[in-house]
Amino acid sequence: MNYRSNLQKVLSEGFFAVTAEIGPPKGSDPEKITKKAEMLKGSADAFNITDNQTAVVRMSSMAGSCLLLKMKIEPIMQMTCRDRNRIALQSDVLGASAVGIKNILCLTGDHQSFGNHPGAKGVFDIDSMQLIQMIKNMRDEGIFQNGDEILARNPDVFIGAAANPYADPFELRVDRLHKKIKAGADFIQTQSVYNLDKFNRWMDEIHSNRLDKKVHILAGLTPLKSLRMTERMKFHVPGVDIPDTIYSRMKNAADPKSEGYEIAIELIKELKKIKGLHGIHITALFWEDIIPSLVKETSLYPRSLF
Repeated sequence: MNYRSNLQKVLSEGFFAVTAEIGPPKGSDPEKITKKAEMLKGSADAFNITDNQTAVVRMSSMAGSCLLLKMKIEPIMQMTCRDRNRIALQSDVLGASAVGIKNILCLTGDHQSFGNHPGAKGVFDIDSMQLIQMIKNMRDEGIFQNGDEILARNPDVFIGAAANPYADPFELRVDRLHKKIKAGADFIQTQSVYNLDKFNRWMDEIHSNRLDKKVHILAGLTPLKSLRMTERMKFHVPGVDIPDTIYSRMKNAADPKSEGYEIAIELIKELKKIKGLHGIHITALFWEDIIPSLVKETSLYPRSLF
């Protein structure tokens, strides 16, 4: 079978996939990406290149993805609806496919008021659900969003989306995932998982509705580096659910950094047991150097069949 990307091949052949995040710099120095990529090479199947995450100006996800391609490392190019209208989004999809980018993750994007240009005008011409559908139609039907025909090769990309099992109302989370699958999502990366009980309930619903047979789901994992980071995520980041037990461990730890690493190990081991889960997505904020040891210690590499 011909696969669109290495990530699609790994997932389709029944392996427990690993993706990780590489955040572009607030500048134009390519080494800020290439040095991280060299360190992480061989520790994941593909790497997310974020698109001005938290609405802060950074090197573009397209450029960052191209830098990885030069290193023969597979990127997942994130694309948000915050900064571009449907014309620019479709243009970037064509451009990404033309230079060899095979995975695109569709996001609505953090509101610009949270970033370093709060007075910027948000575009939000379409949302992530519409972006997924638009790219699927470009790929599978060969048409633009307005119905015009694509004249010179359809973009052949593996389409990703995000999901948050912890957002309210919880009862609508599975329904929203189902809509993204119908729109055309091939794989899903979730919000960072700390509350395993709630995540298991979400996955139980997904499994009982056989949605795990229609889309590949990767659980988000963000290792906690410090008590300050833990408190910020627990009390100030919407959609993150850090149980009091984990907060207490970080608060009472003699070495919070070491404790955060151990918590990440424990979470990965538990996540690997969940029926219907297809992989892990690691976002090690300002702590990327732990990823190689993290995946090795949890036997994500070398991987085993799930």
